[in-house]
Amino acid sequence: MAKHGPPPRKGQPEGVGDLISGVLEDLGLDETSASVRLLKVWDRALGPKLAPHCRPEGMRRGVVRADVRDSAWMQRLQLEKPRILEALKRELGDAAPTDLRLRVGKLG
Repeated sequence: MAKHGPPPRKGQPEGVGDLISGVLEDLGLDETSASVRLLKVWDRALGPKLAPHCRPEGMRRGVVRADVRDSAWMQRLQLEKPRILEALKRELGDAAPTDLRLRVGKLG
């Protein structure tokens, strides 16, 4: 009787997250995946006082571009930038952005 199913694996099994990351990278979608993860943790990383006044617009090559409600909030967020980047590092690990570029713009 023939044996069916996948061949036996060698080495340690890979986690689903590792497999998905590898597939996204192979397809050239790893930056898109990083942007989606950024959106999921943004409010938590900024906190309830800052998050309503700033929205990420995207991430490319480790730099987050974000719109800020007005110049007063931009100044406040610039002062908080090291703390925000550290919070994103805690949330995202190696996929965290290395810089944050802010501009006054529409939130929505």
